[in-house]
Amino acid sequence: MACTYIRCAAERQMGRESTGTLIQAELPACGQQLLSRYGESVQTVYLDPPFNTGRRFDMKVRVGTQGHKTGSPALALPAYDDRWQSREQYLAMMRDVLTLSRQLLKKEGTIFLHIDSHMYAHLRLLMDDIFGENNFLNEIIWAYQTGGRARTYFPRKHDVILFYAKSRSYYFNIRAVPVARSETRSNHMRRAVDSDGRTYRSIMSGGREYRYYDDEPTYPGDVWDDISHLQQKDPQRTGFETQKPLKLLQRIVSCASQPGDLVCDLFAGSGTTAVAAAQLDRRFVCVDRSPLAISVAGKRLNQTMQDATFHFAYDVEAPCGPDDCRVEAEVFPAISSYTVRLIDFACDQAKEQGISGLDAVDQWSAGFVQGDIYRRCVSSSRSASSPALATALEMPVCAGEPCVMIVDIWGNRRFYLPRRRY
Repeated sequence: MACTYIRCAAERQMGRESTGTLIQAELPACGQQLLSRYGESVQTVYLDPPFNTGRRFDMKVRVGTQGHKTGSPALALPAYDDRWQSREQYLAMMRDVLTLSRQLLKKEGTIFLHIDSHMYAHLRLLMDDIFGENNFLNEIIWAYQTGGRARTYFPRKHDVILFYAKSRSYYFNIRAVPVARSETRSNHMRRAVDSDGRTYRSIMSGGREYRYYDDEPTYPGDVWDDISHLQQKDPQRTGFETQKPLKLLQRIVSCASQPGDLVCDLFAGSGTTAVAAAQLDRRFVCVDRSPLAISVAGKRLNQTMQDATFHFAYDVEAPCGPDDCRVEAEVFPAISSYTVRLIDFACDQAKEQGISGLDAVDQWSAGFVQGDIYRRCVSSSRSASSPALATALEMPVCAGEPCVMIVDIWGNRRFYLPRRRY
């Protein structure tokens, strides 16, 4: 006998206040809901939107225990579609998103728009129009060495990050992002030691000596060439083709916000912004239309943040229906705890790919339903270091109906009431 499918509007940690939220929703359709919850409360927004490349991007997904053990991806699943009917359609979408971003920001807030050469000129003018030319702060060049080798033009080895404020009373702290001094940039200076034993480099200009001490911090300019693109074997990689390095987001979040502030990303992708915010003790709200993106971001947060006090929530505006799925799970009540066993899973997508049973499950958890909210207590997910799912989870007896949540390898989330065994 299969479990009973139910609909849940959101997922929360049982008995814990969430410090961040992952939202699966369509932009700009969810704009009013976001404004009702977060309007004028966000300190900084980071956007890494589609670049209007005309391509569809995939994510490489490992399947089952064996796939995670060998490290060989078995499936390339659609991550996001960057194909548009026209440039005007793309720019209309971006205008809506940028306008929403401005409405979400506090008066002291800032925004970072990450783009490349495809739409840079158009989006720079759009940012001037929405945020005001006087609120332009920086055109940051993120330069890297990876990429193709062009023969008919110079290789394109940088992205642009447009940095704007909402008002002139914005918050910015460059001292929060010190960088190592570059030897190559100081090789024309004379090196010496002062009377206190401090090493410095000096240069004479206009008859005056300028000293730069080695133990004094230095700070980045508007060309960031000290953060590399993610290499193929980088342990940060989740399988998303356009994933950005964590150090890049840590720099942005650190300089533009303070602990406890709210950080927002409306194109969450693999969840790098959420991870950076969580690690730096910021709150976050990250939105993406793709269930696969939200699944990956949540899994990454769970595996990165081991602090027992850290908890985050999911809001799924269009939870997946039962469709062709069949889930078997059982709950065994005891005096003070439940044992929940996951027995089997099947769906047409898995059958078409030749994937059987629990190999099609990437994550699952057990908890309780209270109204239309699922409260998770315990969970298990696959990773390279822990490729096998736990098929039995123990959770305390709490108020509400025992429930299991299944995330398949396509990122679809489904909620079920398991059979009770007495």
